[in-house]
Amino acid sequence: MAVDPADAAEVEKLYEYGERLSEVKDKSEHLGDYEGIIAAVKGQSLKAKQLAAQLIPRYFKHFPSLATQAMSAQFDLVEEDELAIRVQAIRGLPLLCKDTPEYVSKIVDVLGQLLGSEENVERDAVHKALMSLLRQDVKASLTALFNHIELGLENVREKVICFLKDKVFPIKAELLKPQDEMERFVTDLVKKSLQDVTGAEFKLFMEFLKNFKLFGNGASPENIRELIEIIEAQADLDAQFNVADIDHIDRLSSCMYMALPFYKGGASSSKFVSYCNKHIIPVLDKLPEEKRIGLLRTVAASSKYASAQDSRQLLPSVVQLLTKYMPGKKAEDMSYDYVECLLYTFHHLAHKTPNTTNSLCGYKIVTGQPSDRLGEDFSEQYKDFTVRLNATEETVRQTMKKLTQGMSEYNKALSAAKTDEEKANIKAEQQKTTMKLRICNNILAMTKPLHVKTPSFIGDDKIDLSWMEPAKKSQASNASSSVKRPQPSTNGSSTVKKGRFDGGQKQLMNRAFEGISRGGGSGRGRGWGGRGRGRGYR
Repeated sequence: MAVDPADAAEVEKLYEYGERLSEVKDKSEHLGDYEGIIAAVKGQSLKAKQLAAQLIPRYFKHFPSLATQAMSAQFDLVEEDELAIRVQAIRGLPLLCKDTPEYVSKIVDVLGQLLGSEENVERDAVHKALMSLLRQDVKASLTALFNHIELGLENVREKVICFLKDKVFPIKAELLKPQDEMERFVTDLVKKSLQDVTGAEFKLFMEFLKNFKLFGNGASPENIRELIEIIEAQADLDAQFNVADIDHIDRLSSCMYMALPFYKGGASSSKFVSYCNKHIIPVLDKLPEEKRIGLLRTVAASSKYASAQDSRQLLPSVVQLLTKYMPGKKAEDMSYDYVECLLYTFHHLAHKTPNTTNSLCGYKIVTGQPSDRLGEDFSEQYKDFTVRLNATEETVRQTMKKLTQGMSEYNKALSAAKTDEEKANIKAEQQKTTMKLRICNNILAMTKPLHVKTPSFIGDDKIDLSWMEPAKKSQASNASSSVKRPQPSTNGSSTVKKGRFDGGQKQLMNRAFEGISRGGGSGRGRGWGGRGRGRGYR
């Protein structure tokens, strides 16, 4: 292929500029040579542009008076149609900061916008450039990246979050030094970014913070309290509860479950339990069926961390629900999972304030307080509660008998099954039966102590809730899968059109020199319930 003489001449001229600048000691005396290199960016020669992408960063530090012009030219090269030019320009961006660290945050801001590239080689160059700058100045780099999360364009913020998850978080021990100072710095960045996140994003950030020494084993009560307050703020506990607001229900339930490990660590009484007392339990029956059991399970798991005051307020509503779901006579069926949750909640709340059950269930528990109400007649409550306990136990035992017989039938059917599909279906039914048997066993273990006038309430971990182990494994799996983002597809082309970054060729330069845009729109109002972008735990 014939070489265009004009193209060759332009490239030769650039080589001359570069050689002179390389040879002279005082490069600032050759301002014209550097201006010539910058000017090549506006030319027609693709080879000259690729060479300019190397030379502009190489001599950048020697010409501070041309800094703005040089950076503008390098950003123009990043927006070129030709892939080779773009990649070369991206590789040169960190060199602009090598001896001029004041430009780190501006360059990281630009690189953050380039994370959405569809070309593998280009995206790889962006990743390497960002990692280079993170190692040079981790504070400035992280600040710029988190600004994209807090304020950036929607597609950009998602790519930045993926980059942090996949590239930065795994090597936090290398990057975050000194550890205490940097963990606090990143925690503050995360807290600012949590004003508007999806459920998957919130999980990701919380998992990251939980792995900090600041919040790990041996963390101070103040730090654990801080982490709990982050979760409570995300749950929006100041909002009035609306049974039709599925988004808020999902968020509340997920945040309550996320907070449980920290209450186990001895933190103060859960605001979630207080919120449930005031807003959720009284209207539980009005919730959508598919949301009700999830909230009930979370309330049950949280009940052991309730304060005595919260327990005293919550118990009447729990007993009222129990009398609804525990049949007054033997029934063909009942809501076993509801009864398990409510009995577990009842035991743990009653353990904190046992004499409250005197007026609710007709018990005779003496604490010496006026609230014992021992002089009043609550025999009707005791009779009704006992009848319901008996009927519940009879129903459960009958069900267990049928379930046990069914297990034998499943074993026979499994032996006779001929296809993998048949075996899979039988095993699925076996698992359902096993789960229901666990629920039934738990119900009987919790009703047994309640038949006497002065019962013993279970206030420890003697009862393993039927769903807890599977739920923990599932949650870990879902948390991992829900934050994965598919890599951008590759179309095999070596070029992309100008203006790929929602603002044309000058957007990157404008963002760098005018500061991070606050008008890009970060998609305020992301929901957790799967509407639109969906802030849901899916």
